[in-house]
Amino acid sequence: MKHHVGEHKAKKGLIRIEFDERDGIAEHVKITGDFFIHPEETVQELERELEGHRLDELERVMDEFFAVRMDVEMPYVNVEDFKIALKNALRE
Repeated sequence: MKHHVGEHKAKKGLIRIEFDERDGIAEHVKITGDFFIHPEETVQELERELEGHRLDELERVMDEFFAVRMDVEMPYVNVEDFKIALKNALRE
């Protein structure tokens, strides 16, 4: 099992994504940082959505998650910031 960690400093806050990889599948996804997001449970919902997917699908899953979530507010942070943190995690 390989552990991945990626960070990105957004305009207002750090986003950190970490997860384990087993056989090319993301497990134990954890998203932390000092960014603001409302509703607060959005982060946990995104973590659950990403788990169980192949690594090459994670960016698409993230795009699809935010595309249908019109209720999410993220001041000074956007989907691209999350995707950069993800790409940094995949790069290691």
